[in-house]
Amino acid sequence: MNFTPKPKRQQSAHEWVDYLRESEGLGGILAKTEDLAKLKSTLTQALTALDLGHLSQKIEAGWRQGSQNELFLLVSNASIASRLQQIIPSLINELSRNGLVCSAIKVQLKPAPASWEVKPRIDAGAARKPTGLNEVARSSWQELLEKLAPDSDLRKAVEKLLQNKPK
Repeated sequence: MNFTPKPKRQQSAHEWVDYLRESEGLGGILAKTEDLAKLKSTLTQALTALDLGHLSQKIEAGWRQGSQNELFLLVSNASIASRLQQIIPSLINELSRNGLVCSAIKVQLKPAPASWEVKPRIDAGAARKPTGLNEVARSSWQELLEKLAPDSDLRKAVEKLLQNKPK
């Protein structure tokens, strides 16, 4: 057995981040992720300067679609939203001091997750077929049939119903 030695590699290993940056689809995602991380960091600094740094972990920030100068803040409860609404002008000024150009800020509540869960029925596979008319329903239809005129179209329909529906 004669094995030929493998040729030496000319290239060294690259960082996975380099591959993400070079890739067409993933490069855009990585760039947006880095921009959002920078935005979150800048927002945290601005909120800390306004003595509201404790709220930064409860806020999801992003740019409004179609507009790069309008900031979108998603919060989990109404009291945080109300507090942010009160300081929007100061927050815009503080963000511009930190190098983030922002002309408007929109604050919105995050939809609450459902507190209930839909579970399938245990016997969902065995759906029951209707069994017909019960005694009370059958007697009610029979009484109606006796009150109708013999040549009535409605009488014929009720007779057909009573014939087709078993007990």
